[in-house]
Amino acid sequence: MKQDNLNQRNAEFAQAPLRAPVFLNSVPKSGTHLLRNILRMFVPVAQQYHDTFVQLPNLAQHAGPAFGPAEPKLSWGHLLFSDESAIATRAARHILLVRDPNTWVLARARFYASENFDAGLQLLKGQEVSSEALLNVMIFGLHGKVPAMQDVYTFNAAAWLGTGVCLCRYEDIARHLSNIDSPETEAWFRNLLEACGITMPADWKARVLIGADRKQSATARENLQVDEGRIPATLPEAQKRLIEVAMPGMRALLGYTD
Repeated sequence: MKQDNLNQRNAEFAQAPLRAPVFLNSVPKSGTHLLRNILRMFVPVAQQYHDTFVQLPNLAQHAGPAFGPAEPKLSWGHLLFSDESAIATRAARHILLVRDPNTWVLARARFYASENFDAGLQLLKGQEVSSEALLNVMIFGLHGKVPAMQDVYTFNAAAWLGTGVCLCRYEDIARHLSNIDSPETEAWFRNLLEACGITMPADWKARVLIGADRKQSATARENLQVDEGRIPATLPEAQKRLIEVAMPGMRALLGYTD
């Protein structure tokens, strides 16, 4: 995995200590590294939990140091909703990052087809599987090999709603980064930081732009080794309809209405 230099860039700014743990939870392939890297510029490096991406299989080992209120940390992961995870994160300010399922399918397909991903699924990388079939795998999964998007969105996103999480959409981050000087962007980042228990500093814009630098993210689209011809630029109408069949109402629940 490509290393970034954000820990070093963090030292360019005065950092106020976290007073409570902050957990950045997300649907995988929803811009996790983008949000993580931005918020890393607002938290002392010593309070960033770099040991792992917290997930259900490693929760027992990492829950204490990642979420313990006595020594607050900024941590991140893809944590499924469960009784164990709800209890473990109860003291943390919980940010939940999601992405429009219609573009998530494309991002997931791009990652699975890339040379950066290896989970015994080499057949998905070859031309024998059409781009349309690959997209359908991303939607419906492969039994015992690839989880269906309904399971991913149900347990990584929907099941957390109504429990005090702060819902954050990837598209909002992208839109505000392209309008960084607007009052709306300042207000949006102020609200995000407040949800993390962080007071917005005067140099917030410089921090955001450093953290959002795509060269710092190993999983940014341009940093993946993939045959771009295999993945369409926009989701075909057939697959849009299949998403509604696979998980009806999910897009609307998460605030996607078009």
